[in-house]
Amino acid sequence: MRSSSYPAMPGASVGSARRTMRAVLVLALTAGLATAVPAAEAAAPAQPAAQVKPTAAAQPADVAAKPFMGWTSWSMQSSKYPGLNPDGDYSYLTEANVLKQADAMASKLKPYGYEYVNIDAGWWRTNDWTPEFDAYGRQTPDPDRFPRGMKAVADHIHDKGLKAGIYLPVGLEKEAYGEGKVPIWNTETCTTADIVHPDLRTTNGWDSAYKIDFSRPCAQKYIDSQAQLFADWGYDFLKLDGVGPGSFKSGENYDNVADVAAWQKAISTAGRPIHLELSWSLDIGHAADWKRYSNGWRIDTDVECYCNTLVSWENSVDDRFDDAPGWSRKAGPGGWNDLDSINVGNGQMDGLTKAERQSYVTLWAISKSPLFSGDDLTRLDDYGLSLLTNREVIAVDQGDTPVARPVTPAGDQQVWGAKNPDGSYTVALFNLADAPAAVTADWASFGFTGRAGVRDLWNHENLGTYQNKVTQALPAHGSRLFTVTPAGPPLKTTGYEAESAANTLGGNASVGGCDACSGGQKVGNLYGGGTLRFNGITVKKAGIYTVNVAYVSGDARSVAVSANGNGATSLTFPSTGDWGTAETVSVPVTLKAGANTLTFDSGSGYAPDIDKIAVPQS
Repeated sequence: MRSSSYPAMPGASVGSARRTMRAVLVLALTAGLATAVPAAEAAAPAQPAAQVKPTAAAQPADVAAKPFMGWTSWSMQSSKYPGLNPDGDYSYLTEANVLKQADAMASKLKPYGYEYVNIDAGWWRTNDWTPEFDAYGRQTPDPDRFPRGMKAVADHIHDKGLKAGIYLPVGLEKEAYGEGKVPIWNTETCTTADIVHPDLRTTNGWDSAYKIDFSRPCAQKYIDSQAQLFADWGYDFLKLDGVGPGSFKSGENYDNVADVAAWQKAISTAGRPIHLELSWSLDIGHAADWKRYSNGWRIDTDVECYCNTLVSWENSVDDRFDDAPGWSRKAGPGGWNDLDSINVGNGQMDGLTKAERQSYVTLWAISKSPLFSGDDLTRLDDYGLSLLTNREVIAVDQGDTPVARPVTPAGDQQVWGAKNPDGSYTVALFNLADAPAAVTADWASFGFTGRAGVRDLWNHENLGTYQNKVTQALPAHGSRLFTVTPAGPPLKTTGYEAESAANTLGGNASVGGCDACSGGQKVGNLYGGGTLRFNGITVKKAGIYTVNVAYVSGDARSVAVSANGNGATSLTFPSTGDWGTAETVSVPVTLKAGANTLTFDSGSGYAPDIDKIAVPQS
């Protein structure tokens, strides 16, 4: 799996051997840094405190009205690909390289909506990762990496008609503490000792910073000073990294909601709109906080593989299919689910097949994730450029279409979709298997039947009219992306509530309240052999029916589904995000003419709660 970017501290999903190996590497990389002393004699800010008069300015409505598009430095910084980091790990990050990418983005990608040039971790650190600070404990650029300073870089980016982004870890970096004697800018008496907890408890995803205590009045002043510095330099975007709950950390020390709120407050008075992006693997239980205080949040670990390419399918892309569904209802104008960078433009350097590169962008687009490349934009190959500049696919990400989610259970072959405001549907087919396979999207999964027009968005081609479904043969890790426009009538179904007295409950299964459910109730406690059997499901003709199952599940859970006591099929229902949200997946079921039973069996594990089923009448 993957990690977050500062300071190249690889972590990963629980149980991953790769995470353990990376953690060992990181400890070696960062050993000894905690005793570094901030440069008290470092250059003071360009404007003395007395001359700075920040003006109050709330975040304008257009900040994050759409998912942002752009480029980030981290993918090439973190890769072992030959030639990218000739002066040591993470040495790619220099003023010259950033401006080279900005120039390339302006000429190749700006016409398609790409605008942010985001500088990631290390801009204030030397090549041996020693940090540098100004006289007020604020990160200051390494003169070897950025000889003209950060304002000159932002000015160059702005001159290209683009926006500039910068990066910080959350908390007060240990090396900035300076025995608690470092003054806080624009205050009379505050020092670093006055902004953190007296016991110097640590925080963030790497424990590289002291936790700021926002019950102390000087704490907000420090964040204000950082935000003002970035605004004075002309930055339009800040990635705040290692934020918890998340970043594989939990508990009071790693709860950075107050930090994020402080940053939002500081930005609002800095006199410049700044997009605030949070990283990484944010706790979905705090989705409302992230939405309230920021403009975007990384739902997963770093997409980079920390290997000799930028990414790989298994280490970078495939688990997003499991993680994205739970967040699908959390995003919208003002704040978006961030799946991380799209490294699809350089072929061999990316480490992916053409099919994988297309599927990568397809998932990002239908998830309405920010679209930002980590590739070398000066060396985009023709295929990569075509992926990054496909206007119809970009429109799915940037338009008024909802975030898509799976309409079939999780597995090697998946169908995702969303209903668009004009009545059409965005439909994506994925084959996640390691061998070619056919994938079918049934119109019944989307609630209509009969004929529908199908447009292939990747190939800009109208495929004609399809009856009841569309089936495509896909290569390993392949995908297709369609706009489907119904020409037939809505699907007529018969609904059956899970809590109906006509059904049979077994084991621990029980009826409970559910505000999000159609009848205000659901059947839950389906675990350890718990069962729910729908009785009296009646159809006129024998056949295979696409049954839509409404359910609630705070995480992905499996359930065995069987009709009339015949062989059960184990299916994994994607997370609905929490235990107060209902979603629907479709399940193909063979029914006989007349009355049928349909059983949901938890087996030895835990199954989702069931709200109702909708069975087509024909």
